[in-house]
Amino acid sequence: MSHNWKNILVSSTATIQEVLKVIDSEALQLALVVDTDNRLLGTVTDGDIRRALINAVPLSHQISEIMFTTPTVVNVDTSKEKILELMNVKQLHSIPILDDGIVVGLETIHHVTQKNKYDNPVFLMAGGFGTRLKPLTDNCPKPLLKVGDKPILETVLLSFIKSGFHNFYISTHYLPEMIQEYFGDGSKWGISINYVHEEQPLGTGGALGLLPNNLPELPVIMMNGDVLTKVDLEALLVFHNENNADATMCVREYEYQVPFGVIESEGKTIKSMVEKPIQRFHVNAGIYVVSRKIIEEVNNNEVVDMPTLLERYLDNKVLMFPFHEYWLDIGRMDDFKRAQSDIYTLGFVSE
Repeated sequence: MSHNWKNILVSSTATIQEVLKVIDSEALQLALVVDTDNRLLGTVTDGDIRRALINAVPLSHQISEIMFTTPTVVNVDTSKEKILELMNVKQLHSIPILDDGIVVGLETIHHVTQKNKYDNPVFLMAGGFGTRLKPLTDNCPKPLLKVGDKPILETVLLSFIKSGFHNFYISTHYLPEMIQEYFGDGSKWGISINYVHEEQPLGTGGALGLLPNNLPELPVIMMNGDVLTKVDLEALLVFHNENNADATMCVREYEYQVPFGVIESEGKTIKSMVEKPIQRFHVNAGIYVVSRKIIEEVNNNEVVDMPTLLERYLDNKVLMFPFHEYWLDIGRMDDFKRAQSDIYTLGFVSE
């Protein structure tokens, strides 16, 4: 959102000459015409003023005579993706942001397309045997199995890069040399990749104990290397930081329909009967944000999975981050086959 959008607010009684000076001084090529409550009345571009001059409209006339009264606007809670899509369709460089008709900002194409950069380490788990995907994993680690035209782990990596992350650690165990040979030091993607090797499987929590001591004083994002997801990684990190959490676990809602009628009773007396009820649970999605405090307390070569590790800190601040975006844990052959079609229909990064 432009930091100087307030400077382009003008009154409907301002002259064309006055508004022209505002447009020239702010370099946004736009002025927003508002009432005394900052309610949007219209917009004026340098093109509108140019057309007015061509039509011999005096610069002393009020801007309300030439303003565009039905501009494209967005609501304050509209996502960047939706705004960029609208800009592309309408061929716009900026769009006013409104809250109940009142101007609260201006989104520009420069800001929407500008990628934030995060120094938080990203720890990707890539050491599993992939036993349930045999024989595909007999001579290939599961993270290197191709979904579409890329290995699973590369698609995961590209999702993080797209969100602005550049500092990666990969945990390996099964066929580690193949993973290191493929990804190298990350220079192919303009990022940094380091590796930690589990001599024996330590579990997702235990692998944290292998991370170097000189990590930046920032939360670490962890993710299983066999998960395809469209979760908003930036929103996840913001949520963790804003809530000052010790750990945050991404969760998905899972529905299970009991295939029978369920009976509730007291002694021999039936109190209720529900036919094939649906039960809903939050399930672990294998994506976490973990504070340095927790990482530093994992013992070297300790064998522990993440849920068990986080159970130690439930008296502190362990939060859940529910999300509804696409998520698929490629653990079984059916999941692997489903991923082959999903990768082409869900807009995963392809560069």
